[in-house]
Amino acid sequence: MTPTVPHRTPVTVRMFTQRFSSTPLGARLARQLALYRLHRWDVPYGTVASDNAGLLVAELAANAVTHGRVGGRDFELALTLCGEPALLGPAPRTDTAPGRLLRIDVTDLRGECRPPGPGALTMPDATAAGGRGLLLVEALADRWEILDRTPTGKTVRAELTLPR
Repeated sequence: MTPTVPHRTPVTVRMFTQRFSSTPLGARLARQLALYRLHRWDVPYGTVASDNAGLLVAELAANAVTHGRVGGRDFELALTLCGEPALLGPAPRTDTAPGRLLRIDVTDLRGECRPPGPGALTMPDATAAGGRGLLLVEALADRWEILDRTPTGKTVRAELTLPR
């Protein structure tokens, strides 16, 4: 008698990491390349998931360029997509299956220039020219946090649950 092996849904983790120049052009390229990569990972252009992920990358990259810039040094974008749909076996029920998790990490070298964390953001004055980027991140992301990077720097991480 052979033992019964429980059916396990294979999980695919897709990862992408790229460094960009700490310039407005670098931030724009980070957003465009993130959208391209997500499209290749079956998160099509123009969907709500793609648009939200693009906005998160754009805000985090703009903050890295504006507030985390160190002359002559780059910032880094890392995307991780976990929980791809099953490659084998029956398709999961869409009403109960958890979505895929997209993790967006943007790292810069200015660890001393740390923004307020989740729940500690305040609305800027109505006439202020900036200060709303992380409010967008807080509104769009399911979770976000600021991580210390050793020996120097910080990573701002945003997580977004994508539909299957």
